[in-house]
Amino acid sequence: MDLSLRDKKIVVTGAGQGIGNELCKTLVNMNAQVIAVSRSLGPLEALKSECPSIEIIQVDLSDWNATTEALKAIDRVDGLVNNAGIAIIKPYEELTEQEFDTTFNINIKAAFHVCQLLIPKMPSGASIVNLSSLASIKAFQGHSVYSMTKAAMDAMTKSLACELGPKKIRVNSVNPTVILNRMGRENWSDPAKADPLIAKIPLARFGEVQDVVEPIVYLLSDKSRYINGHCLPVEGGYLAGN
Repeated sequence: MDLSLRDKKIVVTGAGQGIGNELCKTLVNMNAQVIAVSRSLGPLEALKSECPSIEIIQVDLSDWNATTEALKAIDRVDGLVNNAGIAIIKPYEELTEQEFDTTFNINIKAAFHVCQLLIPKMPSGASIVNLSSLASIKAFQGHSVYSMTKAAMDAMTKSLACELGPKKIRVNSVNPTVILNRMGRENWSDPAKADPLIAKIPLARFGEVQDVVEPIVYLLSDKSRYINGHCLPVEGGYLAGN
């Protein structure tokens, strides 16, 4: 199947590491025009060094005004991947107001704002892919605020799919289980915590970064042109048995 994204201009947030970083490299190899956005300049510069064609934008997406200024020069967007996010995993009673606000500001408010800024620059046939989580569908210990933000992301995905459908702009999300990027390894390195969850996954493993990158690429491509408003679990069969 040819998933050609040649010459399509695609914006990826959270491009400094993990899924976003690997996605940018994959898209460049598919001859897309990639705009990589991150709050961390060092990883962006490293990405630019490896893939010179990438345009990089350094901005803290939780800063509303700075984001507006940083993204205003983008003239066209054929694809947008809202990947930037954080996970603060701890018991409900231990979460602070600051942690609540920070998680919401980065995981959903920033994505909402980026969409507002870039949708007017999208032609017919454009695609938005939001990075959600299996935690929006199933409850996990210590994930309360994180789960709330990802449930909000799914709601935004479906609402935008309805609003933008008449303009022929599609909106979908991918909802992975634990992915073994830096954030996943930090939160699931303890076998006592990880093994019971792995035991519920028919494929008997957590996901790798490429397991998420490839569905995103498909949803960005014209091969998924009739897929709209879906929240796609990427979880090795976990939901089939639970």
